[in-house]
Amino acid sequence: MQSNTSDLSHTLPPDFPLHWQIQIGSILHEHEQIHAWLEIDLDSQLNFSSGLIAITAHRILARMANDENWQAWPYRQGMRLTYQDHAGVCSIELSNTHARLACWYCTLSRNQAVDQLITCFSRLIAANTTQPDDTAAELTGNNDADNELASAEDSESSPASDQEATAAPPSTWILFRLWRFARPYKWQLFTGFILMLGSTAAALVPPYLTMPLMDNVLIPYQNGHPIDIDLVTFYLSGLLAAAILAWILGWSRTYTLARVSERIGADLRTTTYEHLLKLSQAYFGGKRTGDLMARIGAETDRINLFLSLNLLDFATDVLMITMTVIILISINPWLALITLLPLPIIAWLIHLVRDRLRVGFEKTNRVWAEVNNVLADTLPGIRVVKAFAQEEREIERFHTVNQRNVEINDRVNKVWALFTPTVTLLTECGLLVVWIFGIWQVSQDHITVGVLTAFLAYIGRFYLRLDSMSRIVSATQKAAAGTKRIFDILDHVSSVPEPVKPVHLPAMKGHIELRHISFRYGTRRVIQDLNFTIEPGEMIGLVGHSGSGKSTLINLICRFYDVTDGSILIDGVDIRALPITEYRKHIGLVLQEPFLFFGTIAENIAYGKPGTSRREIIAAARAAHAHEFILRLPYGYDSLVGERGQALSGGERQRISIARALLIDPRILILDEATSSVDTQTEQEIQGALDNLVSGRTTIAIAHRLSTLQEASRLIVLDHGRIVETGNHEELMARQGYYYQLYQSQSRSSDDENQPDTSEKIMDTRGSRV
Repeated sequence: MQSNTSDLSHTLPPDFPLHWQIQIGSILHEHEQIHAWLEIDLDSQLNFSSGLIAITAHRILARMANDENWQAWPYRQGMRLTYQDHAGVCSIELSNTHARLACWYCTLSRNQAVDQLITCFSRLIAANTTQPDDTAAELTGNNDADNELASAEDSESSPASDQEATAAPPSTWILFRLWRFARPYKWQLFTGFILMLGSTAAALVPPYLTMPLMDNVLIPYQNGHPIDIDLVTFYLSGLLAAAILAWILGWSRTYTLARVSERIGADLRTTTYEHLLKLSQAYFGGKRTGDLMARIGAETDRINLFLSLNLLDFATDVLMITMTVIILISINPWLALITLLPLPIIAWLIHLVRDRLRVGFEKTNRVWAEVNNVLADTLPGIRVVKAFAQEEREIERFHTVNQRNVEINDRVNKVWALFTPTVTLLTECGLLVVWIFGIWQVSQDHITVGVLTAFLAYIGRFYLRLDSMSRIVSATQKAAAGTKRIFDILDHVSSVPEPVKPVHLPAMKGHIELRHISFRYGTRRVIQDLNFTIEPGEMIGLVGHSGSGKSTLINLICRFYDVTDGSILIDGVDIRALPITEYRKHIGLVLQEPFLFFGTIAENIAYGKPGTSRREIIAAARAAHAHEFILRLPYGYDSLVGERGQALSGGERQRISIARALLIDPRILILDEATSSVDTQTEQEIQGALDNLVSGRTTIAIAHRLSTLQEASRLIVLDHGRIVETGNHEELMARQGYYYQLYQSQSRSSDDENQPDTSEKIMDTRGSRV
């Protein structure tokens, strides 16, 4: 039975798109509700279009704007919804264990909605293939599927490796993967375990000594017997010795294991950062700086805290509970059995809330990464924010993500706030039952008062440790969520791998050959069957409209990406056979917007060649025409350039960048719009520096102003990833083809800009005539 399209308020969320309400109303069953939806903005040919994917409790619906009918897929075991990012295009794939069922495309502006859609789908598909326990749903607050959608799930942005990202919650078992980092410290960990065993055993001695103190000293004294001073001294000495031994062993255990956990955390942080830097440029295309910083910073800190504090407490609690149970059973098995009654109930509660907390903490981590993303966007661009008077807008943007962070934390705290007091109540009830049964045992002369006193002392420690161990559930799930986000980086395989059998060039000459190379961003072909050769020492210019493939070609030659088809050869060797670091050391790159690191000018010039002498730094600066302005700075070469070089002008930053490239003496030089963002006078100064840089090197130049490429020995004109013309400036102008049209168009634009404004003069002349 279909629902009435005029009354959809009970089935559609309040913010559901209006233009889709009537259309989807025709397909929804009675009482069928939309739990999540996504408006897609690309069709199968990657042209801009519109469509909708909607998820209900039992099926997934989809339709493009130009389709006549809706498509529907009921949930089945093994169905998966995954997504992949490919250089700005997000592909969403629905599949089962046998085949792909459907595929949709959208831009990365829909990324957060995609994350929410996939998370909701994973939750609903699990609910349809397994029957959840009603009590568990009530305890964890999961009795309404509309209440919660996940925040951003990671995407692996790699056109070559096609890494998949799914919204499956992380398992606690992922923590065992940290053993990879703990293995080098296995003997220190073993020592810590022995110390933990000893300190726990020493802490259990005092309650055991209370039995003879009560039965052999205090109770006989109440019955009229004198106190045996020697016996009291013996027992009290035992208590003191046990306390001192427990303190010494506890301090040694804590210090040893804390040192190990700090080193494990440091190794984890270093390994993650090292692996991150070795990933290809494609990986960073779909990532946010704040998110990556949060993973390496906050997530590793959380894991380190878990290893150094929570895991240590958990292990101590387990040992204490185990030893306590053994002692209780040895003293009185029936009383011990009564003591253990709350344990199965607490274990059941932990099982109920564990997954809920784990998913909740993963969402918290991701929303916190969004907060970092806003900061990473706003603070570096503070000049733009102030220039456009957008402070209030950015404040509202931060408030929105911060409020979402609060809301998700409130959901997690709601679950945790119910769980913790419940465990405490159960332990108090267990203690009450022990009192009742213990008093009855004493009244029946089955146990002595000393035994009951010792039992109560042990039970106090037992329930304290049980309560502590239940609280560690929260920290464990936080650590599991953080570990998953760390291993999302470590498990990613670079789309630009190191060669299995590397070839080493003894001396690079700079001969470049492109053989039938093609390259795709996802399904969009950007470079198509390019063939040309660059001789050593030759300078060529790449010319073409924006989007013709010039910068992509540069990225391929630098091996920031690998070609999809064909090969690029340097001195007759495929660059994929060369070690990446060794190959890139022969490439000097000068970009349109040079990036300078926070530090001194000398450190920035020497970035590509650490440890170089001050003499070489000055020589490179002189050749780059930067020496004069550097000397005018307050501290010369030791002057700080500020965050991203903000203390310098654009032309000064560019000349520092040229000096940096000169210092490494590259055989291949790449100039990517090196003078397009500066004025004419600065361009002339930079051009002089570039003349020194180009001399004797194989050079590939891209320039916005075609006039700057007239000195190139050859110009390669690109259009839609293909070569349309080749030749020098004079030859191409004589042909009056594609290059000629570009040059004339640019010349007319330049003439229009340089033409004086005579409107005011004409008005004055007309005014005088009147």
